[in-house]
Amino acid sequence: MDAMKLVDSAVSGTILQSISLILPNSSEAAFRAFVNSNYNRLGLLRNMGSPSLLLLITLVLGFSFATYNLVTMVMHNRSISKPIVDDSNGGMFIDPVIEIPESVKKSKTAKLPFHVALTATDAPYSKWQCRIMYYWYKKQKDLPGSEMGGFTRILHSGSPDNLMDEIPTVVVDPLPAGLDRGYIVLNRPWAFVQWLEKATIEEDYILMAEPDHVFVTPLPNLARGGYPAAFPFFYIKPDQNEKLLRKFFPEEMGPVTNIDPIGNSPVIIKKDLLEKIAPTWMNVSLKMKDDPETDKAFGWVLEMYAYAVASALHGVQHILRKDFMLQPPWDLDIAKKFIIHYTYGCDYNMKGELTYGKIGEWRFDKRSHLRGPPPRNLPLPPPGVPESVVTLVKMVNEATANIPNWDVE
Repeated sequence: MDAMKLVDSAVSGTILQSISLILPNSSEAAFRAFVNSNYNRLGLLRNMGSPSLLLLITLVLGFSFATYNLVTMVMHNRSISKPIVDDSNGGMFIDPVIEIPESVKKSKTAKLPFHVALTATDAPYSKWQCRIMYYWYKKQKDLPGSEMGGFTRILHSGSPDNLMDEIPTVVVDPLPAGLDRGYIVLNRPWAFVQWLEKATIEEDYILMAEPDHVFVTPLPNLARGGYPAAFPFFYIKPDQNEKLLRKFFPEEMGPVTNIDPIGNSPVIIKKDLLEKIAPTWMNVSLKMKDDPETDKAFGWVLEMYAYAVASALHGVQHILRKDFMLQPPWDLDIAKKFIIHYTYGCDYNMKGELTYGKIGEWRFDKRSHLRGPPPRNLPLPPPGVPESVVTLVKMVNEATANIPNWDVE
């Protein structure tokens, strides 16, 4: 290979390799044809005779510099549409919504405490979950790595109950009779609207949590300025429900992919942002419930979609944190996770095999205790059951063993 062919090969090879990194679906053959045609048309190198070594080096460096600028520009544009976000394991995953902006990626120099808030009713089923949740909040709050601040149970039953002295509580009104049509979760956005109006909240950030959350490790503030942090739910799929969502998120607001695949919990968000979003969240929830097609399609996750839509209407996008929460029995281990969400039943045979959809020989399901708290000292799962389930039962047992008057409804 003579010097001319060597330079041609080196330059086009460098550019092709760079283009393949940023445009993986591009045709290498087409690009080679483009390069060759331009070389021929411009007479670049080919008609220059025998060049000096200095000229060759200068040309290669020049092409390398141009390629670097091209790669940098395209990669910057790619980061807007398909950003990459760090997870807690030091790995990388594609975030379909938004990247943590460079301006807020830097390590925090001071703690940013957040207020923990959950909505609840005065039903026995809700109360025993709140007691366990509050127990683990108190245990994790002051440990290293925690940025938890105050705690409020927002009781939307309209009147005080017997946990007022045990758990910091603010009483708010439920929706007018019949408005929720049996969908009790519809009271959640209305409860937050009232609480934000009447309460004095010292922290600048709020964690919206639920009674069936257990803090498995100390929770830091995962939000960054105007970018709240949220857990991405696999079953919240805005891109697959565009027809329905356009009823509430008009085309002038942009593509439905601007709607994050989240619910309102867990979310850590600045207080002033939540004050703007909450009334819209309430109104969108009610409108969705009033629309038979949307109500039927979204079912029990309707209020989750409503929060995601309300946020998008205000131009608020969330940092998606898969390490925010785990959900047994589907998530198997607890490594570097912060919250256990025990919304699903855990059913196993005595071989440690999951029997989901069928009541197991061993089971833990919160719905088994609708009328009162579970007994103390629940039996541990059989060998072979995942760490997440074992840890959950142990944490429930520790809480019930230490909470006074546990059997009181």
